[in-house]
Amino acid sequence: MARSPVFPALLCLAVLVLAGGADARRKMVGVYELKRGDFSVKMTNWGATIMSVLVPDSKGNLADVVLGKDTLAEYVSDNSAFGPLNGRVAQRMARGRFVLDGKVYHTYINDGRNSIHGGHRGFSKVIWTVKEYVAGGDSPYITLYYRSFDGEQDLDVYATYQLTGPYELSIRTNATALNKATPVNFLQHVYLNLGGEGSGDILGHTLQLSASRYTPMDEELLPSSGRVDPVAGTNYDFRTPTPIGARIRKVKGGKVYGYDINYVIDGEGMRKVAVARDGKSGRALELWTNQPAMQLYTGNFLNHTKGKGGKLYEQHDGFCLETQAYPDAVNHPEFPSVTVRPGQVYKHDMLYKFSF
Repeated sequence: MARSPVFPALLCLAVLVLAGGADARRKMVGVYELKRGDFSVKMTNWGATIMSVLVPDSKGNLADVVLGKDTLAEYVSDNSAFGPLNGRVAQRMARGRFVLDGKVYHTYINDGRNSIHGGHRGFSKVIWTVKEYVAGGDSPYITLYYRSFDGEQDLDVYATYQLTGPYELSIRTNATALNKATPVNFLQHVYLNLGGEGSGDILGHTLQLSASRYTPMDEELLPSSGRVDPVAGTNYDFRTPTPIGARIRKVKGGKVYGYDINYVIDGEGMRKVAVARDGKSGRALELWTNQPAMQLYTGNFLNHTKGKGGKLYEQHDGFCLETQAYPDAVNHPEFPSVTVRPGQVYKHDMLYKFSF
């Protein structure tokens, strides 16, 4: 299969990007499809965003299992985080500040008193360069690149999305600090509904997590206590297959009902961390990662949110399994460090295995 290194997209949108003060240059945002048989993934290099994942059900009927938007323009203006790669420091950072090597750094406040997902111009709000794109064949893939300039802490980032097997989507990201140490924590913010996006809520999905511990959150969804507690005997215990909705009215993610909680994943290395299943369609998902933690989010803030095909997404119409480092680790020395120093390489791998 011939490689197309620039913009062989199905659809392109010109976006004006300001660079160097009054200077300006045009970059292109495109849609790129990876296809293997009847399994299809569409992406855009705006925010390294997964736009759709087409998977058959037990009767062979195809459905898109990813919540999102219809057009590129809607993704560019979207603030609901439908599908992007978040960074450089994903999740919340208390008061938008941290101390590294004796110096205090401040980030953009965009979530109450705190910052979230890299602030107002995180990785989800930039145009990534398409380095390689192979649309079909046995193992289609796309590799995206972004040079993150953040004052004096520059970072080179690569993200490769590849269909590595039947109904398998592999995501491999790596980042190299170029000149000074910097915190790094990526996550892919994909809203899933295995019954098909827009088909209703996900409360009947069963979920099993390889996580015997979690980090309790305060009302600002920060692990302010720094504790790591066992899930045994709590409403956060998904060690055996359990409907997502079984205890959802007994937990709050901040001030609303639902899960928005970080789990500490058992084991190390690349391992299976979650299994979700929709009994109606027969679709199931295994998620694998090499990360130490994962955020479970159950779409608590969806509220008449415009989606695809004129649909409106409501609370709990999708869920996210966000593999990651511990949230706000920059402010908790008791958590595993997220600091990447020059010469070190941050690696974050994910594998989505769909079945039906």
